Amino acid sequence: TGGENEYSVQIQEKNLLGRGQEFEIEWEDDVERESLTFMFGDPHFLRSYTQLAIVYSDADDGDTTYFRLYRPFYALDTRWSAGTTLSDSTFDTERWEYGKRVGRFRTDAQFYDLGGGWSAGLRDGWVQRWTWGATYTESRYEPVPGYQLGGPLPADQKYVYPWAGFELVEDAFQRRENQDQIRRTEDVLVGLSAWVRLGYAPEALGSEDDAVLLSAYVRDGVDLNSKQSVFGSAWLSGRYEQGEIRNGTLGAEGRFYWTTSSRSKFFGSVSGTTTEQLDQNQQLTLGGETGLRGYPYAYQAGTSRALLTLEQRYYTKWYPFRLFHVAGAAFFDAGRTWGTD
Repeated sequence: TGGENEYSVQIQEKNLLGRGQEFEIEWEDDVERESLTFMFGDPHFLRSYTQLAIVYSDADDGDTTYFRLYRPFYALDTRWSAGTTLSDSTFDTERWEYGKRVGRFRTDAQFYDLGGGWSAGLRDGWVQRWTWGATYTESRYEPVPGYQLGGPLPADQKYVYPWAGFELVEDAFQRRENQDQIRRTEDVLVGLSAWVRLGYAPEALGSEDDAVLLSAYVRDGVDLNSKQSVFGSAWLSGRYEQGEIRNGTLGAEGRFYWTTSSRSKFFGSVSGTTTEQLDQNQQLTLGGETGLRGYPYAYQAGTSRALLTLEQRYYTKWYPFRLFHVAGAAFFDAGRTWGTD
C-alpha cells in the first residue's frame, strides 16, 4: 500500500482448551516497526458478559503492555457498563514529507482509564446512555540517537481529568451482504447514532495546564429506495487550553451505495478533515495508506485534507477451495491537503 509492503504471520486459537478463550501470537513487519505480539482474551470472563484482554508487544523500537477488563453495553437493552483500561507503551514516531521519512522521535506513553455507564434500556426504538469516569494520560518525548527530528520535539504532556458523556442510538440495524466486505453478513445501522464526551483537566490534579477536553461523533443513514443508501458522519475532538483551541480536529464524510445488479455495486464517498494547532506528535497525512490509492505512503501532509472516491465493484461466483470469495473494483481517487504542518 502506497509503495510500502507489510508482512505478518499469525496463529490464533479462539476456543482455548474448550473454554471459549482466545490466545494469539503474531509477528508483523510494517512501515513503522517489526513486532512480536502475544494476546490473551476472554470474551465471557467468569462466565459473564465481561471482556478481558491482555496484550504484550515487543517491537524493535519499544514495547507495549495493555490490559482491559470491561463489561460493555452488549445489547441495546443493556442497563449498565463498567470497566478499566491500562496501557503503557514505548515506540518511535516517524515524520513524513512527500512519501519520505524525514524525522523520528521516541514516545513514552501511559494511559489509564476507569469508567462506567447507565441506561434505561431500549425505549420506543431509541437507547440513551449516560457515561462517566476518570482518565490519566501522560506522554514524554525524546530524540532517537542517530536520527534527525524532522521538526520540533513535541512538548511533554500530562492530563488527569474526570469526564462525563452521553450516547444516543436508534434501533435501526439491518442485515446486509456486500456492503463493505465480500460475501459477509454485516449488521448495518441505517439510522442515527451519536455520542459526546466532556472532561476537565485541572492543574490541581497534576495536569500540565488547565484544559477542557471535548470529543463527539454523529452518524446517520437512510435508504433512498430498495437499492440506494446514503450515510453521513461527522466528528470533532480537541482541547481548550490557555484561551485557545489546541489539537483540534473536525471531520465529515458522506457515503453512497447503489446496488446496480445482483453482482455489482457502485460506491462513492467524499470526506474532509481540518485541524487547529495539532500537537507536534501528530501529522495529518494523505497517501496510499489513507485512501489515495496509487500514491506513496504519506504523500502529502498539512492542516486540512479532502478525498473523493468513486468505485464500481464486481462480485464473482468464484470460491476457490471454499476458502475465500473473489471480487474486484474499478476505482477513481482524488484528494489533496492544504496548509503547512
